[in-house]
Amino acid sequence: MALKATVFKVNLQIADMDRGYYQDHQLTLAQHPSETDGRMMVRLLAFILNASETLSFTKGLCVDDEPELWDKSLSGEVDLWIEFGQADEKWLRKASGRAKAVQLFTYGGRSVPIWWKQNQAALERYKNLKVWNIAEESVTAMEALVSRTMSLQVSISEGQVWLSDNEHSVLIEPEILKDYQ
Repeated sequence: MALKATVFKVNLQIADMDRGYYQDHQLTLAQHPSETDGRMMVRLLAFILNASETLSFTKGLCVDDEPELWDKSLSGEVDLWIEFGQADEKWLRKASGRAKAVQLFTYGGRSVPIWWKQNQAALERYKNLKVWNIAEESVTAMEALVSRTMSLQVSISEGQVWLSDNEHSVLIEPEILKDYQ
């Protein structure tokens, strides 16, 4: 029998001073059985950094031809395509051709610099691609916030993200490996 996804309810209060975005979001996150808490929290962080009324999670790991997180226009065009991990250059090329903007959130500690060194030259040609790296310490710290029902407050200022609940507060400083050109 196949394992089912674990469902998490998230109440987010976002105060993003960098973008001038102040909004509350009620989210339902489905965690695939093979997904770690850390990866799920990186997905949530990607939502936070790009939050809008139209940004939404997709079917995720179960579907091969769409991202796990995207922002679509009312006419169905993909404005933002968000991927996670150390993605293949061919997959990012496909995403860059299908969306106005693509973001990749890498995580994984010491393996990221190796992956980046191998792929940087190839990825530089994609003008609509932005690559973030989330430090291993930040991913581990975010795992402390995981519970089936989360109520999180987020404050973003000068590139720093403060993520907190009633018991913990985590500082995340995402590193931009490649920005849009």
